[in-house]
Formats: sequence, C-alpha cells, structure tokens
Amino acid sequence: MPAELLTPISDGPWILAVVFGLVLVDSLVVIVPGELAVTAAGALSAATGSPPLLAVIAVAAPAAFCGDALCYLIGRRIGLRRWRWMRAVRVRRAFDWAGRRLATGTATVVFTARFIPFARLAVNLTAGATRVSAARYLSVTAVAASAWATYQTVIGAAIGAVLPDAPIAAVVLSVAAAIGIGALIDVVAARITRRRARNRA
Repeated sequence: MPAELLTPISDGPWILAVVFGLVLVDSLVVIVPGELAVTAAGALSAATGSPPLLAVIAVAAPAAFCGDALCYLIGRRIGLRRWRWMRAVRVRRAFDWAGRRLATGTATVVFTARFIPFARLAVNLTAGATRVSAARYLSVTAVAASAWATYQTVIGAAIGAVLPDAPIAAVVLSVAAAIGIGALIDVVAARITRRRARNRA
C-alpha cells in the first residue's frame, strides 16, 4: 500500500471509532488487539499528524475504562463459575491468584493488571465476584485506563516521530514494539508470581 494512502485513512473519522471498539472488546476478549490499535494510531498521529495524539488518548482511555468496568459487572452478576471456560484448571488458578492479590493490595493489582491482558481479565472478573467496593475499583480503574492509554499512544508516537517520512514503517514497528513490550511484561509478571509462590512455600 503506498504511503500516501495512509493520510486519508488516518484523517477519516472511523479510525478513532475502530480504536474505541477494539479497546473495549479487548477488555473481554484478550485476543482482540486493543493495545496494537492504540499504538498504531499513536504512530500515525506522529508520522502524519492525524488523528490528533490527544484524541487517541481521549478515545482509548474511556474505552479501556468501560471495558474493565463491564468485566467487573459481569463478575459481580454471574460469578466465576457460570461458563464452562471459567472452570478450566488454568483459569481457576488465575482466579485464585487474582483473589489473593486483591485481598492484599486492591489498588496495586487493579492498576498493574490493566497492562497485562490475561491478568486484566482475571482481576476484573474476580474483583466483581468478590464484591470489591465499586467506588474504589472504578476510581483505580479510571486512573489505570488513562495511564495505559497514554503509555500505549506514546510508544507509537515515539516511533512515528523517529520515522516521520515512513508512516507505514512507523506503524509496523510500533505494532512490533507493542507486542514485544507486552511479552516482556508477561514474562516479568510470571517470574514475580513464581518467586512469591516459592517464598510463601
């Protein structure tokens, strides 16, 4: 695709709607690339000037908040055993882990889980199922969603700023960076969890 085609695509109003939709659904279906959409939009913003950088953050943050709040509501209304996938061994372990972490530091785990896709789902559902205070949960979620949206957008914008004359390369590299950083966060989080489990043992 010629680089010139990216300008009318990024200028179109639909791109922010797509970002909102992907981020919202990503909170419930972790295979949906919400992070990648935000990072790519940030790269387009820096490389082509559109969509506006602040608009990307302004769309991604409430989408993340709404998705996480919906996940919390599902956990509160139906619990953690209603659907078959919830009763799988690995999923039960994730819920148990989330329950223990919420019991010892609600604000910390809700905030950090926003940056880790699978942990985010487990924590948000468990927070609802264990009746974590809605006011407390939503206030932390609002801060976490804003920080996450800014973080993802800035990653893309930084790469787009380095490659202003190559918007396609900027988008591709920003997506690769988002995947790499996400994988690194997953690895670090898994190691910390295993270390804490060994210390408790």
